[in-house]
Amino acid sequence: MSLFIFLTVIQALVAAALVGVVLMQRSEGGGLGIGSSPGGAFGARGAADFLTRTTKWLAVAFVALSILLAALAARENSAGTVTSTLDRNAPGAAAPAKPDLLADPVPADPAAPAPAPAEPAPAAPAKQ
Repeated sequence: MSLFIFLTVIQALVAAALVGVVLMQRSEGGGLGIGSSPGGAFGARGAADFLTRTTKWLAVAFVALSILLAALAARENSAGTVTSTLDRNAPGAAAPAKPDLLADPVPADPAAPAPAPAEPAPAAPAKQ
């Protein structure tokens, strides 16, 4: 479980860095390294190339961490058998730990008759 938490924190940091790098870029088409320039490393185009390369590698890291975290979550939560019965009294069926507070209320005495519906209002006399 600690590996899962560690990788989740790393993914959050990668996501924050990815958002920051994307927001620092100018919106001028040709992103993610399409085309290149012979400019210096500290020129305007060199900085843009650095940002696009950084974006690419942060995106790769984010997707790889997402896949790894999904695999870890599936491995930790895998059940040994799958039950296909709807019978809650069947052997092996887990009883609910706490009652569902949002469910419809259950009457205290199921044998008690339901209250009679209210009588309808008398009809208005017909106008002639």
